[in-house]
Amino acid sequence: MGKVEGKVALVTGAARGQGRSHAVRLAAEGADVIVVDVPREVTEIAYPTGTREELEETVALVEGQGRRAVAIAADVRDVDDLVSGVASAVEQLGRLDIIAANAGIASNPFLSHEMAPSTWNQMIDINLTGVWNTVHAGVPHVLAGDRGGAVVLTSSAAGLKGYAHISHYSAAKHGVVGLMRSLANELAPSRVRVNSLHPTQVDTPMIQNEGTYRIFSPQLEAPTRDDFEQASRATNALPVPWVDVEDVSNALMFLVSDEARYVTGVALPIDAGTTIR
Repeated sequence: MGKVEGKVALVTGAARGQGRSHAVRLAAEGADVIVVDVPREVTEIAYPTGTREELEETVALVEGQGRRAVAIAADVRDVDDLVSGVASAVEQLGRLDIIAANAGIASNPFLSHEMAPSTWNQMIDINLTGVWNTVHAGVPHVLAGDRGGAVVLTSSAAGLKGYAHISHYSAAKHGVVGLMRSLANELAPSRVRVNSLHPTQVDTPMIQNEGTYRIFSPQLEAPTRDDFEQASRATNALPVPWVDVEDVSNALMFLVSDEARYVTGVALPIDAGTTIR
């Protein structure tokens, strides 16, 4: 049997990248999966967001593992859409045991005092409030099952240390840690464990774009992927420029499985040592 056989998981940001990897891995380990992603473009970022077509591809990949999938095209900023969509999906699948609040955006680089209020607000709305919205929509269904459960919030290495030019991102990701720790205390009596993931750079479209290249190589007028690779490698203790989505999904699977049955309130780095430098 798989590590999460017969359970149901909710994964946000599931159209591609880490979210898709999490959804497929959970399905491979026996879970049915509710997959969520934004149905429209997000402004002020240097890369396109996931599409409805990509979300349907994730559904097909989950079903290819022999598991059921329900797709919700919703923006995590829209709490009403999220609440109604999750409720409908849980009704279809019968239960909810696992929440992976993974949806988030990266940013172009800005000095904190020069950042537009709209840029700050969008980041906080998606990367912090969107995580709370996901918990708000999902946790009541986990509690209703009275079987315990696991909640994993995706933060970042930037949730454990400060990076120049992305203070809005770092502030949101630090906020996720505070939310995680409070939830871990609140939900422990119901045997619901809550932890957070803290990756370094992950090889996905969210970082492989001009905005990220400029954050890591601000001295260059038009930095390339090769420039970013060198700069990114220098941030990690291990001699790698970034980790892969599978590395983060491995950590997620540990945290939601019975192998971590007594692990809660933990901020787990998957960071090639960047937070020890």
